Amino acid sequence: MKDHQRSFLPSPPDQTLAPGLGFLRHARFRLTRDYVVKIQSAIAPLDDEQIWRRPNAASNSIGNLLLHLEGNLRQWIVAGVGANEDRRDRAGEFASTGGVQKNELLAAMLAAVEEADAVLAVVEEKMAREGDESELGRLIEPQGYTQTALDAIFHAVEHFSYHTGQIVLLAKWLRGEGMRFYDDGELLEKGRRR
Repeated sequence: MKDHQRSFLPSPPDQTLAPGLGFLRHARFRLTRDYVVKIQSAIAPLDDEQIWRRPNAASNSIGNLLLHLEGNLRQWIVAGVGANEDRRDRAGEFASTGGVQKNELLAAMLAAVEEADAVLAVVEEKMAREGDESELGRLIEPQGYTQTALDAIFHAVEHFSYHTGQIVLLAKWLRGEGMRFYDDGELLEKGRRR
């Protein structure tokens, strides 16, 4: 059996989960074990100049996208779901053209992922302890939009996925070569057995 720790799929739960708990489990996996691994792999060989290179004036650099992912997670999950202070400078995420090194950008984004995961862990633990999923229906206002906590979490995870794909595409463009995240041979073999 494939080692799910190195896979793009979480290991099956030990028992059937309530839908809200399953959603949180999957959201946390995607943020902490899937998307960040792809981003780290994609940008590892790039230098600081490449991180800030834009394909054209209408596009963002990887540096802008890392700042944006950090800001979005902190605003929608840490501040929104977690009821912490929102200090986001969204315009600054896109206006920046350099001055921050790759390792600093990555560390800040990873710190935001850890903070968001800690908020989601608290929500998950409360729901499991109380056997009540109403926490996901709680109304919050990230970025001034009234949302349920579930909608905000879904948005943040989907948003992170979208920009992960952009980062991977930009990294491929800058590197001039492809990347492999999965063992395609194993996936083909599994498909043949079905």
